[in-house]
Amino acid sequence: MRALVQTVSRASVRVDDDTVGEIKDGLLVLVGITHDDTAAKAADLARKTWELRILDGDRSAADDNAPLLVVSQFTLYGDARKGRRPTWNAAAPAEVAEPLVTAYVEALRARGATVETGRFRTHMLVESVNVGPRTVLLEL
Repeated sequence: MRALVQTVSRASVRVDDDTVGEIKDGLLVLVGITHDDTAAKAADLARKTWELRILDGDRSAADDNAPLLVVSQFTLYGDARKGRRPTWNAAAPAEVAEPLVTAYVEALRARGATVETGRFRTHMLVESVNVGPRTVLLEL
């Protein structure tokens, strides 16, 4: 399981003409799932994300009650080591990934986080304004 965490002044996800998720002054989290991930890993990654000291003053989202926008991103498991066309073999199929992304979001909310999300299995337009920029890759 991987999460690419970015500090943002604002971020949003649009599907068609609808904004389905939007935050200000928080974290944009792109989440990738691989074949051997579990709900336990999702819960552990949620804890790490929520407590990650990436905000100003060495603070975490938990410290500042900063909102999160979570977007499923199977391309985090893309592999382009051979040639120019990535393979997606390490990415879990949608029917495996979707419940684990949901478990990740639910684990964040159980910790008190305000979480917005994208919409699984749709073409999403993700906009963000990075702060810093600060970006960290978390991996379990």
